[in-house]
Amino acid sequence: MRMRTLASAAALTAATIVPIVATAAPSSAVTAHTWQRLANCESSGRWHVNTGNGYYGGLQISAGTWRAYGGRHFASLPHRASKHQQIKIANRIKAHQGWGAWPACSARIGVR
Repeated sequence: MRMRTLASAAALTAATIVPIVATAAPSSAVTAHTWQRLANCESSGRWHVNTGNGYYGGLQISAGTWRAYGGRHFASLPHRASKHQQIKIANRIKAHQGWGAWPACSARIGVR
């Protein structure tokens, strides 16, 4: 009986701890809400925009930067990729260039 009680307690403890560890995000992680705020500034939140200015999608990423950070794995240009895919590439860009990749809007929304 004691063995079963200890095993049950261990299973309960593991089940309780694992979700906490699995959902903890690194302190440097950028939330989807922050990316949406940046897109609202960059492109009025239009994730599939192509205005012909040389920058594409919700976060206004150039074709060269898109290619350099692996975006072509998702689509030929950012505006042809999903919001989630654009954010995935934006996280890579931010990791290497920081918020300076979006100088005006990052300052405007206060993430610099």
